[in-house]
Amino acid sequence: MSAPLIAGVELGGTKVICVLASGPDDVRERVQIPTTTPDETLTAVEEVLRRWSGYAALGIASFGPVSLDRSAATYGYITATTKPGWSDTDVGLRLAKVAGVPFGFDSDVNGAALGEGRWGASHDVNDHAYITVGTGVGVGLVLHGAPVAGMTHAELGHVRPLRMAGDAWGGSCAFHGDCVEGLVSGTAIRARTGTAAQDLAATDPAWDTVAHTLAQLCHTVVLTGIPRRIVMGGGVMVGVPHLLPQIRTRLVASLGGYVAAPGLLPIDRFVVPAALGDMAGPLGAVQLGVLALDRG
Repeated sequence: MSAPLIAGVELGGTKVICVLASGPDDVRERVQIPTTTPDETLTAVEEVLRRWSGYAALGIASFGPVSLDRSAATYGYITATTKPGWSDTDVGLRLAKVAGVPFGFDSDVNGAALGEGRWGASHDVNDHAYITVGTGVGVGLVLHGAPVAGMTHAELGHVRPLRMAGDAWGGSCAFHGDCVEGLVSGTAIRARTGTAAQDLAATDPAWDTVAHTLAQLCHTVVLTGIPRRIVMGGGVMVGVPHLLPQIRTRLVASLGGYVAAPGLLPIDRFVVPAALGDMAGPLGAVQLGVLALDRG
């Protein structure tokens, strides 16, 4: 039986990627739309969805925070976001009304986690995490092949880590200062050093703090008891090849042998780089559509 054709929408803070696909080897069309105002952006997406035909479901992976409680009046909304003009915006129900097919809605990082789980670096496990380190830091958690959500989605990029000894920098997060995102995002690295992550020398001492902090985030993710693999992606990770080995080493030291799960070692098979690149999000939206079909 052939895989269903899905309309996938990844709504990002700077651009929207729409794909008509059944998987990475069957992408019929890919459309990129700039993210401007809510009405202008969503109207352009609606035009794409009206033009396309033959898709069985719609999947939407959106920047957030987003409302994922199906019983809430705001389900499918972007809630209190820092992106000007986008707070309290109905995304899910608005686009689903145009598509007229079953739809799935989730955060962009949960979408990327689903994409990596179906076709990428976690394709062989059902329980995994995806950490993106770019302009911000986000964590997507997948349990038994489905994204984890309750009252809302995970916001583990905003946990406060154990700080590295001697590091007193206040951080760049507008909400929390020295949370993980405020210490290691691309925005934070530039604020601390005056240099973009991709241009910062591998010997710069700032990388010690970045590696330490991301290992602390991985420590927290491991202790949720969910992931059999942690996939790390985003612009900072992709552009800085020396970072991942440092994170692995520091994670093992931080855990101190406490978690004895057999899947944790060797560590280079537990903490791995993302495999799908910039298609993780759009393909994750496709998988959200597949899950919507499965729900009936």
